[in-house]
Amino acid sequence: MTKFNESKTPWKSDKWYTSPWNFAPEVRDQMSFSKNIQFHDVTLRDGEQQSGLVFNKDQKVALAEKLAELGIHRIEAGMPAVSPQDAAAITEINKRNLGPKIFSFARCMKDDIKRSVDCGVKNVVMEVPSSRHLIEYAYKWSFEKAIELSIESTLYARDNGMYVSFFTIDGTRADIDDYMKMVKAIAKDGHMDELTIVDTFGGLNPHAVPYLVKKVKEEIKKPLGIHVHDDYGMGSALTIMALASGVDIAHTSISACGERAGNASYEDVALGLLTLYGVDTGLKYEKIYPLAEYFRKVSGLHVRQNRGIVGPDIAKIESGIVASWFKNVDGIAPLELSPYLYSLTGHPDTEVVIGKLSGIPTVEIYLDQLGLKAKNDEQAMEIVMKVKERALENLRLLTLGEFEEIARKVIGA
Repeated sequence: MTKFNESKTPWKSDKWYTSPWNFAPEVRDQMSFSKNIQFHDVTLRDGEQQSGLVFNKDQKVALAEKLAELGIHRIEAGMPAVSPQDAAAITEINKRNLGPKIFSFARCMKDDIKRSVDCGVKNVVMEVPSSRHLIEYAYKWSFEKAIELSIESTLYARDNGMYVSFFTIDGTRADIDDYMKMVKAIAKDGHMDELTIVDTFGGLNPHAVPYLVKKVKEEIKKPLGIHVHDDYGMGSALTIMALASGVDIAHTSISACGERAGNASYEDVALGLLTLYGVDTGLKYEKIYPLAEYFRKVSGLHVRQNRGIVGPDIAKIESGIVASWFKNVDGIAPLELSPYLYSLTGHPDTEVVIGKLSGIPTVEIYLDQLGLKAKNDEQAMEIVMKVKERALENLRLLTLGEFEEIARKVIGA
């Protein structure tokens, strides 16, 4: 069950310090979070659609286990129709009773449903194109055929005991009347246990989300999910906006992997909800960074070094000004330097590094670490200038050994 932070200062705790404006009544009055927000992880299906990303069966099982340890509520384990290996991975993950609900992924086709049933899963995401233009151009179907196939296959899934998440491809580029015609037809004549609004090409802007969710909720009295791609770098923001509008289920992936620009990042959404909105979804947040590290190891993919939350270098300080702040607040008020403690996500703590932007405070920190001391400010500044020269020469940070070499030559020790 989702927990809401009711403290007097939800923007400030012993682990985070964000903006009090986030919790102004005029801001909060616009939000309507579900009391049961769930993360639906798509790494093993949509995530693997990222070009060049391949997981074998053992890696998929291991990732599912780590997602379960983190507390992810639902895992989309794959699409059986892709390969026998994918079907075997889904079957094995389902057998392990890890805790999260396990879903397979299927087209609105009876044969795909049968494959899912054969894997032993009880939950299925069923996709169908829902924009008339994509149906006619990409699938060469009529709009009516898409509806007919969806009715037939969703009923078949229901009759085989499956919980059906109806997944409307390209729903955000559909004409709203067409879109509502389709989902209402499936709800009435076919079957859906929940509806997923899908921004397949990441073309929705955040301010349009509440309008779309409101329109759908007026007609469909089922749990709602949101599945967003990150083509404009706003996938996580769109997902949070949807959750704040009353959507129940967030489709996310590890470190935003996925087709083209990827999916919404669960790391961004989960930590954002906790610290910026006061919404605790029950994840074990301290496992966030270790999972990101493991994912990079098994996938061979890299994230931007300073990417928020999961970037390996986000806790490194090079600027001399910020290093001086660090000296003053270290051990006293660490949240003056970041919106949350890095330990909250299991990330290594703040570290001052040596480079072109370093100043006297950094030199003092490292001299102290080496048991050395400059005789005066002029000597300390000489070390700073030689550090800058070396950094420019090598176009990188300096190692401790390189710094020590410079410092000993200047000090004469």
